[in-house]
Amino acid sequence: MPVTSSAKKKLKQDNKRHQINLAAKNAVKNAVKKFRQKPSPKLLTEAYSKLDLSSKKNIYHANKVARMKSALAKLLNAKKTSPKPKKS
Repeated sequence: MPVTSSAKKKLKQDNKRHQINLAAKNAVKNAVKKFRQKPSPKLLTEAYSKLDLSSKKNIYHANKVARMKSALAKLLNAKKTSPKPKKS
């Protein structure tokens, strides 16, 4: 446990930041999960928005966000170009 008053304040700040970062990470995870279940351009833009915001707040590294966005775009493009089943 912290002893000095400044260390106590730092612990409070760290706990508060941890909760905020956790909420942002969960928002990203939920947006990505929704998109993976049912890929659509609207859900893609929502996921992109959450990812960009988390990158801006330094919750995720910029390269990781770019990698995740690329994977999501590939998923949407694969859905668009997938061949339709033939009727027999």
